[in-house]
Amino acid sequence: MTAEADPNLIVYFGGQYVPLREARIGILTHALHYGTGVFEGIRGYWDDAEHQLFLMRPREHYERWKQNCRILRIDVPASPEELCAITLELMRRNAFRTGVYVRPLAWKCAERIGVSIDDQDAFAVVALPFGEYLHSDKGLHAGVSSWRRIEDNAIPARAKICGAYVNSALASDDARQSGFDEAILLNESGHVAEGATCNLFMVRSDDLITPPITENVLEGITRASVIGLAFRELGLRVVERAIDRSELYVCDELFLTGTAVGIAPVVRVDHRPVKDGEVGAITREVRRLYFEAARGHLRAYRKWVVPARLSQIEPEPQAVSLAEASVI
Repeated sequence: MTAEADPNLIVYFGGQYVPLREARIGILTHALHYGTGVFEGIRGYWDDAEHQLFLMRPREHYERWKQNCRILRIDVPASPEELCAITLELMRRNAFRTGVYVRPLAWKCAERIGVSIDDQDAFAVVALPFGEYLHSDKGLHAGVSSWRRIEDNAIPARAKICGAYVNSALASDDARQSGFDEAILLNESGHVAEGATCNLFMVRSDDLITPPITENVLEGITRASVIGLAFRELGLRVVERAIDRSELYVCDELFLTGTAVGIAPVVRVDHRPVKDGEVGAITREVRRLYFEAARGHLRAYRKWVVPARLSQIEPEPQAVSLAEASVI
């Protein structure tokens, strides 16, 4: 899915709430030339029953974002609580009544030529209406890409560094040109890393298996949520280990996870069916649990979500309580 933004959308840019059409950067901006930016992604899910918009684990996303910005020596002066408050204010100012995607972005903002980085930083937060990233109800057909996942000692894949996503763009484009819905990348050791924009889980003999973060994968918050749900709610043994490419052809179930994709079943890999070519029972249940939790329907996981409280009119943005947004 491509999310087209309304130029009248209100965004947070330059320390102010402004229309998107006024949020512009110069053509010589360092990040535009050299990829020196770090982004984040946060989903908000609309629930018709409660007539409420829920943000999924925003504090954890902002904590990860600020942590990853340190890799490029980018300073985001706002705290995670302040960033949550900015995001909630965007929800209210734009009066969203649908699912949303929030894109925080921090970048090196000096307008000059020269690859070396300095201490000139900027950040913005954009939120826009967002539906399904991948239409995966009936399962996806994935292909193992000829492009390898970048190595941590080259560009860390654990962080959403802007320049690193050329790797994902090449793999994703190659997959789609070849008729696949999504790419699966191997790392330089030949082990399965992840999808172009998402983590990967495999089911074999009722074990839920996923590559460890040392295999050059994003330290996914949706990934962590799935591990918790699978263990606590389904009693599954969750194993973090290297996965060989050929295991994708003989596994019982396969699915992708990520902020944008949610939980996306994979039913074919490289023109081979996964098991019987249907969405598996474990995948269906993990997916159901995740989206129930993301909409605030599971009491035990209510702490994962923060309601936007769109009906409330507040003179100033209020910080999100740590107790409300904390991890279980």
